[in-house]
Amino acid sequence: MTNTANFTQQSVTGTPTADTVWPCLAYTDARGAIRFLLDTLGFVASEIYGEGDRVDHAALHWPYGGGVMLGSAGRESPLDQHADKGTVYLVLSDEKAVDALYERVLASADDEDAARRASVTIELRDEDYGSHGFTCRDPQGVYWSIGTYRPSRV
Repeated sequence: MTNTANFTQQSVTGTPTADTVWPCLAYTDARGAIRFLLDTLGFVASEIYGEGDRVDHAALHWPYGGGVMLGSAGRESPLDQHADKGTVYLVLSDEKAVDALYERVLASADDEDAARRASVTIELRDEDYGSHGFTCRDPQGVYWSIGTYRPSRV
């Protein structure tokens, strides 16, 4: 595959880090989404605010850098219109880590807790742009693409 990027580069001030982009998601069952992200995909919870089933704000770190923020739908947030929708790409360090997570996601299909089950939508494969990965869908409909591809830095 040929890189056809032909854009004017903007200057970057400071040192870019892996922790500066955090997708934000809304879920109808945010507590269930958190269980899936922690138990099945391997995120680490750093902040979870809310009472009962409601999540006002949660920040979950991805062990390889960055993370996601999420909350419950129905709190009159602009994110409500996108509840249970989206696609997030997660970078892993190597093919062994991808393969291990793939096996964990496959095993989740038999989990007694429906909130931890994922369905694989794109099987494990090698891409022509150099990634080794797969895509799964969480129990509420959000897609999680997982692979070794790490975009070039500017």
